[in-house]
Amino acid sequence: MTDTATGQDKPTSMRTVVLASSAGTAFEWYDFFVFGTLATVIGKNFFAELGDTAGTLAALGLFGAGFFFRPLGALIFGRIGDKAGRKGAFLITVILMGAATFAIGLLPTYAQAGWVAPLLLILMRIIQGTALGGEYGGAAIYVAEHAPDNQRGAMTGWIQTSAAFGLLGALLVILAARTILGEDAFVAWGWRIPFLVSVGLLGVSIWMRLKLSESPSFKKLKDAGEESKHPFREAFGQWKNLKLVLLALVALMFAQGAVWYTTFFYLPVFLERFLKVEPKTVNMLVMTATAVSAPLYVFFGWLSDKVGRKWVLWFGMTLALVAFFPAFHQMARFANPALAEAEQRMPVTVIADPAACNLQFDPVGKAVFTSSCDIAKSALANAGVSYVNKAGPAGAVARVEVGSAQVPSIEGGALDKAALKAAKTDFETRLKSALAAADYPAKADPARMNLAGVFAVLMIFVIGATALYGPQASALVELFPTRVRYTALSLPYHVGTGWVGGFVPFTAFAIVTATGDIYAGLWYPFVFTLISVVATLFLWPETRGRSLDD
Repeated sequence: MTDTATGQDKPTSMRTVVLASSAGTAFEWYDFFVFGTLATVIGKNFFAELGDTAGTLAALGLFGAGFFFRPLGALIFGRIGDKAGRKGAFLITVILMGAATFAIGLLPTYAQAGWVAPLLLILMRIIQGTALGGEYGGAAIYVAEHAPDNQRGAMTGWIQTSAAFGLLGALLVILAARTILGEDAFVAWGWRIPFLVSVGLLGVSIWMRLKLSESPSFKKLKDAGEESKHPFREAFGQWKNLKLVLLALVALMFAQGAVWYTTFFYLPVFLERFLKVEPKTVNMLVMTATAVSAPLYVFFGWLSDKVGRKWVLWFGMTLALVAFFPAFHQMARFANPALAEAEQRMPVTVIADPAACNLQFDPVGKAVFTSSCDIAKSALANAGVSYVNKAGPAGAVARVEVGSAQVPSIEGGALDKAALKAAKTDFETRLKSALAAADYPAKADPARMNLAGVFAVLMIFVIGATALYGPQASALVELFPTRVRYTALSLPYHVGTGWVGGFVPFTAFAIVTATGDIYAGLWYPFVFTLISVVATLFLWPETRGRSLDD
């Protein structure tokens, strides 16, 4: 706020600092998460001609593409924040994010505009990713530089809750629209509502952020004429700062991206796509877990004020690491026991010439997979069925074995578009009949589902994610010097969450379709988390209580 008599910024209360920073960040997360939650619906409207599997992969890839541009935003707005101030940088980011999100709600679909539609969608995602790249660092630093040294973990924990509130808001709006309109109307046009609603949230966020004054640490630096003139050169060209950037990336952000996005994005994809749980049930589970997670961020941030940042962070990532494979297997038994029983009793095998089997994912949606092997594996992925790969004779048509039943695939390379579609439909019909005869369920049976068990498994990952994320803002802010804090903090954060985390759903899903093992995708987050567990244990310094005025 500005004093009209002196023209100088008035000090901002800690309550206003936390509320305005958290609310604006929650709004930006809402915008970003609406897209991720609606990946399947987006695929149907913007990548309709690709089919279910390829369309979903393209939408998940586009969700990841927004994350790809987050480091660019980190560099752009980090430089602004370190040269001109924290307040202005993260006011611009919220405006950019809001405008792009509202625009997505107005875009034509593929059916209305052809390939112009996905191109426009890609542009909006780039703007969203760039804006979010400058948001988190600004908000976390702004709150931390206002907070007392002994309460920094708890205060910045509120910034971490913004992701939960943003995701919860996105899920609530989507669930309400789906329930009121019905699934058919929602898929046809109702998906626009969550994007259009964001314009009201944008107005509130801008109003709140205009009330803020500059952070005391940056103001002190600027008054002394010591703000950085070359943030990039100082942050990345001086080894004393660059080694901190690399440490933050490897020790914290690899795990943060892997654990958080597996918990809140890949796990719902796994439940819906592979375990065949109804979307509304998945939304309710994730929404409840997200609501429970909100106070846990503040709790673990507070706990790090008492016992130190390092061991709280390490506990969170280690818990997730040891839980990945056993917990997902147990969740499958809780969510769809009939599927687990069928896979044990009647395993499925794809017998095909390995030379005819391709890695079936294409983020830009231009590849066409027409070999008998690709068609067989795509159909099984659509059905959510695990399978074993077995080499067949060179040049032979692939076939699927379901117990003793044999289902020959089809070669589509010589067929035109209409004939290929008809042949695929015929094969999928025969395959579904064979799966049904072997008691493979088309959907998870609610009567046999152990929802409490599924939720308990989900909470293991929620605890791991919140223990890792709650103290993270304070730990990162304390790691870097004031002169380059915005730039140096933002880049590793958004490389980790953007490039590691943002691509978890897309990469894990693609690994599953390639291997036939619905659990194989977990190797992606497992490896990144393992690297962080080791690096944090041996390399991460304890930063609790450090002065931020350096």
